[in-house]
Amino acid sequence: MPTTLLDQLKEMTIVVADTGDIQAIQQFTPRDATTNPSLITAAAQMPQYQNIVDETLRIARHECGLGATPDKVVSVAFDRLAVAFGLEILKIIPGRVSTEVDARLSYDTEATIAKARELISLYQKAGIDRERVLIKIASTWEGIKAAEVLEQEGIHCNLTLLFGLHQAIACAEAKVTLISPFVGRILDWYKKATGKESYAPHEDPGVISVTRIYNYYKKFGYTTEVMGASFRNIDEVTELAGCDLLTISPSILSILQNTTGELPRKLDPQTAQNFPIDRIEMDKDTFDRMHQNDPMASEKLTEGINGFTKALVALERLLAERLRRLEGEETLGIAARQMFRVYDLDGDGFITREEWTGTDAVFDALDVNQDGKISAEEMARGIGAAYLLSA
Repeated sequence: MPTTLLDQLKEMTIVVADTGDIQAIQQFTPRDATTNPSLITAAAQMPQYQNIVDETLRIARHECGLGATPDKVVSVAFDRLAVAFGLEILKIIPGRVSTEVDARLSYDTEATIAKARELISLYQKAGIDRERVLIKIASTWEGIKAAEVLEQEGIHCNLTLLFGLHQAIACAEAKVTLISPFVGRILDWYKKATGKESYAPHEDPGVISVTRIYNYYKKFGYTTEVMGASFRNIDEVTELAGCDLLTISPSILSILQNTTGELPRKLDPQTAQNFPIDRIEMDKDTFDRMHQNDPMASEKLTEGINGFTKALVALERLLAERLRRLEGEETLGIAARQMFRVYDLDGDGFITREEWTGTDAVFDALDVNQDGKISAEEMARGIGAAYLLSA
């Protein structure tokens, strides 16, 4: 029986699931998984993961104390939610999960270092070895310098929003564990800039960029791993077969899983030895000059940071709204219990019509199953319904 493209790809490349959807990760059995603010924000809105969001908010409120403002609780819950999803993902994959530092810190080296240490601490408190976590950081010069310090501390990093060779070289010389060059977003830029609607797979600008980075790394013996990311179509994936890792969305993983045929290896360390390129000595001046001279890389980096920032703001709003609802629900629960104790005169767990001192109409409305008595659950539902009608 012919093997699928996904099975063949896994023989030459480590496949990583690019999603925060735990069910999708279970379906495709990748070794690693990676998330970003947009993916976490999307997952946090799915009904099947509402319990993770709620539990994270409860823990954050407990840590902050009763007098903490909602903004403080949301701030604490913010990072813990990304880690909470990471912990769930680690239960079902054998490898590593990538968790991202707040994109708003992308140009602040010290703040990035501090946040990365905090994230690793949260994982370690949950019993997860730091070897199973990659801290995702945007590939600004400041982010790369932060990663250099973190790697020296044994905190492994995944440098994301990477679009240019200068970023890749700086990351390799900083000895970061892994980089995530964005294939599809490079294609997006070139299509818009040139007006060209499509490219042949081997001419895809994103494919060419990642191929160049891979060959440069292998030719000069860098140990930093290359993980192609942000794919727009299956051809971009197959053209990079043999790359160290590829992080792929569930939609494209599904196509690979349901497609048979031969998948030739396109990237190979031995072939890279003949790649025609000279070594580039990298420092901040060289980085800044190459970045300025690469409008695609500079524009897409800024755009990516802004996009992730918008997703983070949306997540904070989502958490604030959910916290408000949770606190409202708990307040209603307390009110229901207090009211129930007032009317349950004999303490048998039910309020009979004789015990009830309110109107018959209210009693009948609360007595949902019409058995002539009100249970604690019926009382809670009744108060909640009244709350929702008045909200």
